[in-house]
Amino acid sequence: MDASPAILDCRGLPPALAVLRIKQAAITSQGTDTPLRVVLGAGCEPQDISDALADIASRVRYVIADGDTGPAAPSSWWQRDDLRYHGGRLHLGGTDLEELAGQVGTPTYVLRASRVRDNIHRVAAALSHAGVEHRIYYAVKANRSPALLAYLRTRDLCGVDVCSTGELMHVLGCGFPVEAISYTGTSLSARDIDVLSRFPGLRVNVDSLSSLARLGRAGPGREIGLRINPAVGVGYQDKELLTYSGAATTKFGIYPEHVDEARTIAEQWQLRVVRLHMHVGCGYLDGQLGQLAAAFDAAGEFLDAFADLREINLGGGLGVPHTATDQPLDLTVWADTIAARFAGRGLRVAVEPGDYFAKDAGLLLTTVTSVEQRREVRFAGLDAGFNLAMEPAFYGLPCEPVAVAPRWAEGECTYTVVGNINETLDVWAAEHRMTLLREGDRVALLNAGGYAASMRSDHCLRGAAGEVLLIDDDPADRPQPAARRAIGGQ
Repeated sequence: MDASPAILDCRGLPPALAVLRIKQAAITSQGTDTPLRVVLGAGCEPQDISDALADIASRVRYVIADGDTGPAAPSSWWQRDDLRYHGGRLHLGGTDLEELAGQVGTPTYVLRASRVRDNIHRVAAALSHAGVEHRIYYAVKANRSPALLAYLRTRDLCGVDVCSTGELMHVLGCGFPVEAISYTGTSLSARDIDVLSRFPGLRVNVDSLSSLARLGRAGPGREIGLRINPAVGVGYQDKELLTYSGAATTKFGIYPEHVDEARTIAEQWQLRVVRLHMHVGCGYLDGQLGQLAAAFDAAGEFLDAFADLREINLGGGLGVPHTATDQPLDLTVWADTIAARFAGRGLRVAVEPGDYFAKDAGLLLTTVTSVEQRREVRFAGLDAGFNLAMEPAFYGLPCEPVAVAPRWAEGECTYTVVGNINETLDVWAAEHRMTLLREGDRVALLNAGGYAASMRSDHCLRGAAGEVLLIDDDPADRPQPAARRAIGGQ
C-alpha cells in the first residue's frame, strides 16, 4: 500500500472535501497506527472535521504548517509561577497534573500546601507592615482536609476558626489546642451550648441574645465574644447571596439596637465581653473595599459599649480572581483600611480568611466523558458534577475549566462544559473557549481549593472523589517563635 503523506495539506479545501481527503488517506494507510498529521484551512474547524470523521478522528493530529501563525493560546489570566504549563502540561507546583490524574484517577481534588502557606504569609506581612497587632485564623469550613490542617498545625502557621461543635472536635483531633481555636456559630442547639461550656478557654463568639443567655447560664463568669451586625455588607461582584450583612436583615449577629440587651444579659451571668466579631461578606476584591471601610466604620459604633474589649475579629471574606477581568486583592490597601480604623486603639485585630488562603491553592481534576454537538451547542461532559464544587451553581461564581494537556496546534473550540448530575444547573461554564477536547482528556477546574470538597454532597450517589495534598516545601521552612505568635494565635 502507498504510505500516506507526512503532512496532509487540506488548506483551500471546504470542510466536505477536507473530510473526504482525510478519509482517503486513512484508507490508504490502513493497517498502521501512524497518526495522520493534517493541516486545515481557515474555513475548517478541527472539532467539526473530527465529528465528521467519526472513528477515524482518533488517528488525526492537527498541526500548523511552516510559516503559518498558530492558534492563540487559551486565556492565561490565571497562570502564575506555581500554576502553569510546562512541557505542554499543566503543573501545580512541581507536579505534572496529567501524570497525577493517570495515577490517582478522577475526579480528584488537588491542593498545594505551599500555596496556602504563602497566602497566609502575605496576609500576615500586610497587617504587620500596616502596624496592626493581629492574630490569624484559618476558616476550616473552606477546606477541612485533615492533611491540610495537620500541615498548618505542625508548621504553626495559624490558628483555626470553626463554626460548629463538629468542626471543633475535628480540629482538636488534628492537633490544634483550645487556645488556638476561635468558635463562631449560629442557631446554637442545647447540645452545642453543652459542648462549648466544657471549654472555658475556648474563644467563643455568640451571634444572638438567646445563645448569649444560654451559654451564660451554662458557664457563668467566662470571657465571651459577641458577633455584631453593622448592617453594611460586601460580596464578590456585590452578589447578595455572598453578603452576610447589609440592607436586608440577616440571622447573623447582634444589631446596634440590641446592644443594651446583650450587655444586660452579660452582666446577669458575669460574662466579660472581651471581643467583638463581624463577618460582612465573601469574595470581596478591590472594588468592594469602600463598602468594607463603611462596614468597619459602622462597627466602630459598638466599641464604646463594652469596657473590657481586647480584640476585634473582622472575620474573613477576602476574595480571589475568578475571571480575566478580576484583579487580585490589594492587601496593602486592605490592611491600611483596617489600620486606619482599629490600629492604636489598644485592640488586637483578628482575621479569619478561608477562601483567600485555600481557594486558588487547589483545583478539581476531571476527565472528559463526552464531546457532542446538540443543535447550536457543543457540550463537553466531565466525570464531575456540581455536587463536587457547588459555588458556581449555588452562588453564580465563575468557573474556569482548563485543559491539562492541551493540543495547541489543533486550534480552539467553544464548549458548554457540563457535569454528570441529572440537574439542569449542572453547568461548569457556558460558551467557554478551550483547546480541542476529546473523550479521555483531562480538565482542571480551577479555584477548587476552598468551598468545594467541604461542601460536596452525595447527590445522585456521585459524591466520591479523591483528595491529594501536595507538600513540596522544605520541612525546615518554619516561622520563628516571634512570627508564630503573630500568625498562630497562641
